[in-house]
Amino acid sequence: MLSESPSVTGAFADDSVEATYKRVAWRIVPLLFVCYIVAYMDRVNVGFAKLQMLADLGFSDTIYGLGAGFFFLGYFLFEVPSNLLLHRFGARRWIARIMITWAVLSMATAWVTTPAAFYVIRFLLGIAEAGFFPGVILYLTYWFPSHRRGRVTAWFMAGNPISGIIGGPLSGLVMKLLAGSLGLSGWQWLFIIEAFPAIVMGIVVYMVLDDKVGDARWLRADQKALISAEIERENRAHTHGSIRSVLVSARVWLLCFILFGIVMGSYAIGFWQPTLIRLAGIEDPLTIGMLSMIPYTAALLSMLLTARHADRTRERRWHLAVPALIASVGFSVCALSGSHLYPAMTGMTLAAVGVITALPMFWALPTGFLGGAGAAAGIALINCTGNLAGFVSPSVIGWLKNQTHSLSSGLFLVAAMIAVAGMAVVILISAKVVNR
Repeated sequence: MLSESPSVTGAFADDSVEATYKRVAWRIVPLLFVCYIVAYMDRVNVGFAKLQMLADLGFSDTIYGLGAGFFFLGYFLFEVPSNLLLHRFGARRWIARIMITWAVLSMATAWVTTPAAFYVIRFLLGIAEAGFFPGVILYLTYWFPSHRRGRVTAWFMAGNPISGIIGGPLSGLVMKLLAGSLGLSGWQWLFIIEAFPAIVMGIVVYMVLDDKVGDARWLRADQKALISAEIERENRAHTHGSIRSVLVSARVWLLCFILFGIVMGSYAIGFWQPTLIRLAGIEDPLTIGMLSMIPYTAALLSMLLTARHADRTRERRWHLAVPALIASVGFSVCALSGSHLYPAMTGMTLAAVGVITALPMFWALPTGFLGGAGAAAGIALINCTGNLAGFVSPSVIGWLKNQTHSLSSGLFLVAAMIAVAGMAVVILISAKVVNR
């Protein structure tokens, strides 16, 4: 989980440095990893609910796409304020608040009956969750210097593919076994049951997480001094430490664009993968859930191995660009697969491997030059702007599907956006910025 190229501070030997960061990693990363699994399941379980709820409620693919995307409008509007509040008041209270609030709203989705109610609840869910992901990325900068952060970020973001591995079969099982119980449909039970883990984890975060290194009673004084010295030395080298410097930075806005392209692909997978499998002739929700494990399992292995290699070589550009281009190829294969299962699964696997591997590699870039309040604002700005693709992707794909009666045009659009993002990494970002 940790880099094998540590810097040594003062009288600390290599093994002491490694032991310190290993202790920190084992203390905080597994907890945040589980939280991210829960967060991502609650964010995209609507993709599985779609298999039943559209027929029950009389919604079209356009309504579904807009509703899935409305989450990201609320997310966009409230993410920067949320991250600034986390920076001010501490991660423990703020992340716990986020998780419990979104659990309540996710559960409430089970009782929507109209398009307007669906739009509103998704919008409120985005507001509630705003700040969770960028807050964790910011929080990791308090504990790990940049040359150790790639692999740690990858372990945290492994919650994304793990949520697919766990969530797919679980969602299919819930929808199949509980359909009709107590007068509720299977998709309603899905929202109810998958909300409870977020409440539990919110309470655990409040009880266990420490806001900063100085609060960690499980570290010795010399270990706290080691970490604080490395973080402080790195912060002095950061070029963007204020909110103003972030807002006027061409680097930051370019990273927003690159993330937008990658996230287009991420939510195309999250919101439409069950539909793609069903279009290939698979009707049973449990079978769809089991098949959805395949792309996520491959993506998990790829992400962890790539992050390990990137931290060892301290190179970021090609470790981000190549996966993005692989994802573009994967979505193109999906678009061409028609109703054939094996080509569709191959394309989905390539797309998932590329997108999910690219995301943690991306987040090694902005944390390399953002610091202080600038890091809180910059990480949130990049994430919320990039995540507007979470609104655009399902909305446009849903609209194009209604117009063309096929997912192919939407998938080709996603493939093009990710290809442009990958080329932007190669061509437009200087090696100095990318490799920091």
